[in-house]
Amino acid sequence: MINEKNFCMTNSIETYQNRPTRAEISLGRFRNNVEIVRFLVGGNVKIMAMVKSNAYGHGIKAASEEFLKAGAHYLGVAYLEEAVYLRRCGIMAPILVCGAINTDQIEDFINNDIEITSSSIDKSSAISAVAKRLGKTASVHIKIDTGMERIGVHWYNAEKFIGSTLDLPNVKVKGIFSHLAKAEADQAYTENQIARFDKVADYMERKNILPGLVHLANSAAIIGSPRSHFTMVRPGIMLYGYNPHGLHAGGEFGGRKLLPAMSLKTKVSYFKVCPAGTGISYNHTYVTGNQTRIITLPLGYGDGYSRLLSNKGAVIVRGRRYPVVGAVCMDQIMADIGADGTAYNGDDVLLFGEMDGHTIPLELLCEKIGTITYEFLCTIGSRVPRVYVE
Repeated sequence: MINEKNFCMTNSIETYQNRPTRAEISLGRFRNNVEIVRFLVGGNVKIMAMVKSNAYGHGIKAASEEFLKAGAHYLGVAYLEEAVYLRRCGIMAPILVCGAINTDQIEDFINNDIEITSSSIDKSSAISAVAKRLGKTASVHIKIDTGMERIGVHWYNAEKFIGSTLDLPNVKVKGIFSHLAKAEADQAYTENQIARFDKVADYMERKNILPGLVHLANSAAIIGSPRSHFTMVRPGIMLYGYNPHGLHAGGEFGGRKLLPAMSLKTKVSYFKVCPAGTGISYNHTYVTGNQTRIITLPLGYGDGYSRLLSNKGAVIVRGRRYPVVGAVCMDQIMADIGADGTAYNGDDVLLFGEMDGHTIPLELLCEKIGTITYEFLCTIGSRVPRVYVE
């Protein structure tokens, strides 16, 4: 049962599905990427698909449904509202909210059968009290801090926390987990974190209190640290087609490659010829050197195409690559197609991803502006329709 008073619904503009700008998302690539995770971890390890932040911008409902069909056992989110939305969509698979909880939320967790992260004795006690009042049992995953320093009890103080939580009424401890801080960059530190977590798991096993779900590995560790797989893994960015070790990490996994699921596309909305010496966009940060042809495209930083890509981005039109010129506006950008470039209003344009055999890797755009694929994907705005294709 959902306590409606706790979930304020707001009126918003619905995404217009015929908008020229769209994020095309391949369901087949979702499945390919899940199969790579399965190959890497084997058949006995469960998969928690991380779908927080609107499934890294890909659409939380569609992505969740596809990952579950492809064999994921759990869904992982950051906030309660994400989990409640999935319940409202009819998704009944186990869902863990991996972030810290506010104790005012506990009743909604329990009433919606959403699993709770407990990161302290106080939070465990609060969960128990609410569950007892409701006459229900709360499902809990205990969070151990092995070196991330966000939430969770330090591994060297974990025994009291674990024992106290297990002694509480109306609480079922289903899992224990931690989070790796440098899995894509520092193997020695990662191994140290694994050893710390292993020590806690060994203690629980000796006491015969180890729960069935023991999870630590993110995407980077799934690929590079097999000792971190335990009984469940939490793939995130690799499900969406990106190797956290970088574009050039390469490699095949069981004869398959990770395939980016999203391609950001739009259409030409305007075409003009500009003489030499013409300033383009706000503050004229780009000035034409010769007579040239400029096309305008109907998307901008309001859609998640970063303003930092001003005079740095690129687009592909009719199989040719052209530079983004001038300042990226909130709703429009311009590209210089040269004196002999060809483009017509309504032509498809690729911003990143793949189109007609041509590619603009998102990783390369991220390198230009000093960000990561995770951030770029998450900023693709809500007014950009997600169009799902096989």
